[in-house]
Amino acid sequence: MEFADFAARAREIESLSADHDIRDGVSDLLADAGPALPVVARYVQGRVFPAHDATKLDVGPTLCYEAIAKAAGHNVDADDVETRVAEVGEVGAVAADYDLGSQRGLGAFGDGGVDSLTVRDVDGRLRELAAAEGPGSQDTKRDLLFGLFTRADPDETRYIARLVLSEMRIGVGGGTVRDAIADAFEVPVERVERALQVTNDIGDVAVVAREDGEAGLADLGLVVGRPVGAMLAQAGTVTEALDDWGEAAVEWKYDGARVQVHYDGTEVSLFSRNMEDVTDPLPEVVTFVESALDVPAIVDGEVVAVADDGAPLPFQDVLKRFRRKHDVAAAREDVTVEFRAFDCLHADGRDLLDAPLVERHDHLADLLDGSDAVADLRVSDDPDEIAAVESRALEAGHEGIMLKNPASAYTPGRRGKNWLKRKPDVETLDLVVTGAEWGEGRRATLLGTFLLSARVGDEADGDARFQTIGKVATGITDEQLAEITDLLEPHVTAEDGAEVDVEPAVVFEVGYEEIQTSPTYSSGYALRFPRFVAVRKDKGPADADTIGRVERLADRQ
Repeated sequence: MEFADFAARAREIESLSADHDIRDGVSDLLADAGPALPVVARYVQGRVFPAHDATKLDVGPTLCYEAIAKAAGHNVDADDVETRVAEVGEVGAVAADYDLGSQRGLGAFGDGGVDSLTVRDVDGRLRELAAAEGPGSQDTKRDLLFGLFTRADPDETRYIARLVLSEMRIGVGGGTVRDAIADAFEVPVERVERALQVTNDIGDVAVVAREDGEAGLADLGLVVGRPVGAMLAQAGTVTEALDDWGEAAVEWKYDGARVQVHYDGTEVSLFSRNMEDVTDPLPEVVTFVESALDVPAIVDGEVVAVADDGAPLPFQDVLKRFRRKHDVAAAREDVTVEFRAFDCLHADGRDLLDAPLVERHDHLADLLDGSDAVADLRVSDDPDEIAAVESRALEAGHEGIMLKNPASAYTPGRRGKNWLKRKPDVETLDLVVTGAEWGEGRRATLLGTFLLSARVGDEADGDARFQTIGKVATGITDEQLAEITDLLEPHVTAEDGAEVDVEPAVVFEVGYEEIQTSPTYSSGYALRFPRFVAVRKDKGPADADTIGRVERLADRQ
């Protein structure tokens, strides 16, 4: 498929407003994609790589602006592009306005002159860009983008710029593409949904749906070594759990980081909640898995930091290990971690996603026979008994308890009502940073006040939107401010005096005293006495709390 054709179809889809029209437009695009189908299925929702693939382009707004400016000619610089983006509101329209194609052939890097771009051409260049690392990699990325821009017409430029910044903005999320695959290739949408859960690759699922139909989708399963989305919990109460299920499975809630363990019978791979490979920073977990497992398995659990006496340490100590890429041995001396297993997705060739929770836990106990790493699971319909479990968890230094439906299946990547988290301490929200302000005096070089936003809509929506709910500036040390500034600066999209706009990328856990209605913020709510708790590096913007949850919490007050 010519990239110009993809861009034209994307522009048409972007002009639509009705959900069914958007779905039909995507369906037609997929049906006509030919060999480019797996790439088109990802690109239409702004994704370059499969969801299970942690590869990143690592192109921030500044680098993209520099490439656009270079392609636009000598009278344009990156500041000009940034100013235009601030005025227009998005990078694609700005890139399309520049006559980038006027320099065709000047920097095409062996592309063969002015031949038209295909979808596979663009995909190949973006993969080259992602592979660039080490000294000079930023220059390489800039040159590769320049080469693409100089071969592109305005519409192509619009969507190349959006793709590299993961801002497709055509109203297409994962649910839309799922439904479009079902429609385009005449397969049940439930089969597509299930295939997506076990593969985390919408491109592969689209191809299987087209080539092998419903039977092919049914044959897709978990693959040891390929991570899937973690099943997620929402806040809830014991009363809600017992009213809905009759009885609840109760576990301690650990203040750690989610880890999915894959063991293929020989090698161990560890993946974070965001499906990033964290095997190297956690050698003691690898050693434990190698000694405990003797058959292929996929196990879900939590890595917790522990003191010398075995007492749990705060979540921030776990992150010190996750972030460590070099000198892991020294980090291991500073922070000891242990693995706590609470679910089993696959055991010895059998996928267990559809098995009830209690059956999956039995498999887990068999796999890790006799190990203290297996989380204790107690099923009860007695609120007093559940309260006793909670008391023991708190006395042991943990956060509280998890309440789970004993009969529930494991639904990868979904936040439903079958898992509830109960924390009796101060309520917190996981919110996305969408703006900030530079500090004053000795903090003038640090970002010090942060604008927070909650997510609007379903986490499956690839074009997630956010509404502001308040600012936080307390509870943050100078050391943390320096780290947060380094973390946010690559995501700054515009500056106006002391204020900066930040693309949604970083999640804060924020405590508060009360949620109030307020006209000051776009959500209609404000946090009273907000306090910074932690940077949630294990979460992305799609994992942030929703306006719906904010409303529920406000109602409960």
